[in-house]
Amino acid sequence: MTKEAQEMILTPEQFQLWLQLEGIFMPEATKKKNSFYESGTKSEARFVHYTSAEAALNIINSKRMWMRNTRCMSDYREVQHGFEILQGFLSDKGKKDAFIKALDSCAPGAGDEAITLFDRWSDEIQWNTYIMSISEHDDKEDSHGRLSMWRAFGGNGARVGIVLKLPWYAEKAGTLNVSFSPVAYLPKDKAHEMMDKVIGNIDANSDFLRSVDRSLIVKAVFSMLEFSVECLKHEGFHEEREWRVICGPGRSPSLHIESSTEFFGGVPQLVYKLPLDVTVSESLSHLEFSRLFDRLIIGPSPYPLVMYQAFVEALRKAGVADAENRVVASGIPIRA
Repeated sequence: MTKEAQEMILTPEQFQLWLQLEGIFMPEATKKKNSFYESGTKSEARFVHYTSAEAALNIINSKRMWMRNTRCMSDYREVQHGFEILQGFLSDKGKKDAFIKALDSCAPGAGDEAITLFDRWSDEIQWNTYIMSISEHDDKEDSHGRLSMWRAFGGNGARVGIVLKLPWYAEKAGTLNVSFSPVAYLPKDKAHEMMDKVIGNIDANSDFLRSVDRSLIVKAVFSMLEFSVECLKHEGFHEEREWRVICGPGRSPSLHIESSTEFFGGVPQLVYKLPLDVTVSESLSHLEFSRLFDRLIIGPSPYPLVMYQAFVEALRKAGVADAENRVVASGIPIRA
């Protein structure tokens, strides 16, 4: 944990080690990533960002994705929901002791250190976490998008879905100091079962964990605790199939992510802007917008033609090839 902005570049060996630790301490996220990316054999997967037409045009023109504070999301119990479930587990002496005991057998004191570190940063995590929400996208949604998402995002005005092809474990390049994770939609009992599974994973991999630098184990446990509150939502939101790009500017500042104050619904708020722009740094070449862009779906609207023309022009200026064939209008017959 540091407050100094820096690039965290991992060697291939460090990357593989971190993947092993993720599999032990974050089994649900690992299972989801392996499923969606076919265990890395699929180099990229498609996600869609549903938003207003105005915001989408800003994204294309600036090659910046906006990350907003979790306190401003449509789920008004963002992060707090996860905190309550995690605290429920840690306040159960038997469960907490079993977790600490399993870790102590591999790295004495690592469990207590990670929990203490998490407690120290808990206010920062609750009040200063910024996310960009994207949703899994599949072929059958190419023409029309997903009805529930048109209804949920972008307000009552013109809406669009920007479909992006994101590379396998893109965040591990370390150039942006952000995390990329699927959301879990679990009630309290299922979330606690997942923590029990982590304890079982620790026991089953104790020999391996004893060979790992203790500081890495502390970091992995801290990440597990952090993600368990940042990426856990009420089960009623499951149809969103959400993944998150997560920024903690107070915990892991980035050299390339800038902030500004913007208005949403008349409410001024701080926004962090994720650059998908190679002109910012050559290290972002794999995240250049024109490279990631797959297609744009115009949501139900009485003005699909004029929106089509506007977005095709903006995409051409952003360096997107064949833009005129990569913008479609949803044919779902609902009132805009």
